[in-house]
Amino acid sequence: MKIIVIGLGNFGSAVATKLALLGHEVIGVDSIEQRVENIKDKITFAITVDCTDDAVLRTLPLNETDIVLVAIGEDLGASVLITALLKKHNVKRIVSRAISPIHKTILEAIGVLEILNPEEDSAERFVTKINLRNVIDSLNISEEYAVMEVLIPQKYVGIKVSEADLRKKYNINILTIKQDIQKHILSKNIYETKIIGVISPDYIFQANDILIVFGHVADIKKWLDKSSI
Repeated sequence: MKIIVIGLGNFGSAVATKLALLGHEVIGVDSIEQRVENIKDKITFAITVDCTDDAVLRTLPLNETDIVLVAIGEDLGASVLITALLKKHNVKRIVSRAISPIHKTILEAIGVLEILNPEEDSAERFVTKINLRNVIDSLNISEEYAVMEVLIPQKYVGIKVSEADLRKKYNINILTIKQDIQKHILSKNIYETKIIGVISPDYIFQANDILIVFGHVADIKKWLDKSSI
């Protein structure tokens, strides 16, 4: 994937470096020259520019990029302005980092769907979500094992847990399944999370099921890669 990371502080530089090591094309951007110098040899390309200037922002390959991450943590105003400009330019996927509750509220108000909380979302956690197909969230138990929330791959919809047999085929355990149930209340769409509980072998996977799985990260990646074929 091609990813632009705007803001190369501790979080942004960690994300950019890890993604580059995994083989992604990463463009790092910051207005502070020293930060760019520190990372330029570790990622695909690094540039010193001020992205709050719309004319400058438009020089970046926004329409050719899979994800733009606004990782700015110290300047709320710059973060919000850049995110708003990215929305204006209809960037395919925008992920922004919120440094406070009010920051998160503002980002939500301008229509950002993916917001990172620095207290909960580590660079490693975010990179895992980006690098693995269908992964919504992850919690590393160790360097090798993790619990992950995975949107059910389409090929499994309509078949039984016993038929999928993820434990035997991939050494992966399904801990439970979540479903986001949409309700229409007072002219608003409200989503409630339903936990299925202990999963029966006869349970039939449904579209939009979110599987909570545990296993070796390499095994989960192998499963998801094969499921996309």
